[in-house]
Amino acid sequence: MATHTYSASGEYSVKTRAYTSAEHFVSELDVFEINLDLGGTGAPTGGTTSPLSYSGYTLVWQDEFNGNALSADWVYDIGTGNSGWGNNELQYYTNQNATVSGGVLQITAKQEAMGGQNYTSSRIKTQGKKSWKYGRIDIRAALPKGQGIWPALWMLGDNFSSVGWPSCGEIDIMEMIGGAGNNDRTVHGTAHWSDNGAHAQYGDSYTLNAGIFADEFHVFSIVWNANGITWLLDNVVYNTLNTTPAQLAEFQEKFFFIFNVAVGGNWPGSPDATTQLPQTMYVDYVRVFQ
Repeated sequence: MATHTYSASGEYSVKTRAYTSAEHFVSELDVFEINLDLGGTGAPTGGTTSPLSYSGYTLVWQDEFNGNALSADWVYDIGTGNSGWGNNELQYYTNQNATVSGGVLQITAKQEAMGGQNYTSSRIKTQGKKSWKYGRIDIRAALPKGQGIWPALWMLGDNFSSVGWPSCGEIDIMEMIGGAGNNDRTVHGTAHWSDNGAHAQYGDSYTLNAGIFADEFHVFSIVWNANGITWLLDNVVYNTLNTTPAQLAEFQEKFFFIFNVAVGGNWPGSPDATTQLPQTMYVDYVRVFQ
């Protein structure tokens, strides 16, 4: 009996022969697909890391995503929200699309029908569990890619449930809208707030010189204090906001985390024929220093 070891997923063809005599045989060609779980997370290897300590700061909270489940500090948003989470997004958020394995959080957007939507994903948050006012925040992550894919690592004010958005304030540590051109290699750092009842925002972006954010891990950071918020990619500053004016008082309060991968919406637009699903955001760790 012949054996063969397959080391990679893919489509394979096998031709077999059965001899009925020394000169005569029958043959058959079979084509089949193999999907292998080789014990890995599928996350890219390599990329930037960050230190476990900074001068003048103390590490006050971290999630290294060890083990095989989310910690009790996280809860899920479920469903489609109000008007597609306020953005006409196309996914249905479940508690099945966020997993923890190999020391990495994985949030995966899939093309599958649920709750009247054609896509699923996950959105997790520390609301009601953990929140912070000021500090340095480092998040090491590798991003998904493709038209209509919208990963985000962000924060909302603790008073969101009582005052709503944008009065609660929003800090987008990282957002990316995938797709053609520079989209898969550009991230955005933005703040949103209420200016006398009107939505106001300020942000900037960082574009990689080579490659895309799906290729390897990067560290997305903010340094936040009473004077302002500074955004960094791999410890390089690319955006700063002065938060001392009275109309930016939201940013003198506590905020909680939200990590999600959206599909479609007003900003990225819908997936198209070039979009390859599923797409996963991998988060190696999140650390808060104060």
